[in-house]
Amino acid sequence: MTESAAETVDADPQANSTSGLGVSKKDIKKTLYECMTDESLVIDDVLRTDIDYLELLPSGIDLVGAEVEMVDLENRDHRMKSCLSNIRDEYDFIIIDCSPSLGIVTVNSLVSSDSVIIPVQCEYFALEGLSQLLQTVRLVQRHLNKNLDIEGVLITMYDSRLNLCKQVEKEVREYFDGTTFKTMIRRNVRLSEAPSFGKPILLYDANSTGSQDYLTLVQEIINREIK
Repeated sequence: MTESAAETVDADPQANSTSGLGVSKKDIKKTLYECMTDESLVIDDVLRTDIDYLELLPSGIDLVGAEVEMVDLENRDHRMKSCLSNIRDEYDFIIIDCSPSLGIVTVNSLVSSDSVIIPVQCEYFALEGLSQLLQTVRLVQRHLNKNLDIEGVLITMYDSRLNLCKQVEKEVREYFDGTTFKTMIRRNVRLSEAPSFGKPILLYDANSTGSQDYLTLVQEIINREIK
């Protein structure tokens, strides 16, 4: 039985969550790729991180191949759910970090999830991509995971000095009335620097604006779950 309260599943071939949590490639024996294509047991593949009570199921560039290799696999949209079922009860939260692309791995992530957080950057083109993502979520809800909820829409890279950011926030809050998180992730230099040092923002600079924003977001999510 793990003592960790949460696990991050890195479902992005760029492996930003893996490197951002300070995990070196030399320490990785298996990734999500093996778990999904070979149905390996996830419980043997999770790694400890420098954050207490947080473990990681890493990713790698080979996950790109899963998009092709899984096309003809039986029950291909439920492969990740099958892998994670072995450890679902071991954690209070399992957080799946998805790729921006809407491929088979992302669909697997949505099928495996109870809810989805939709990040929206304060940029014009982000609003265009949002409609495509929402369409995918609705298709998954209709055909593959009827229990999937939208946990909330998260406004990111917010800069109060820019009129565009204010306009994007206004439109998102009007369209997703009651669903958009009160917390916004503001643009922050320390937040941008942290990945280059292989550290999550909490360990890089816990007092930074970016760190405090994410802590506030976590508290908001927990409060929603308690209700």
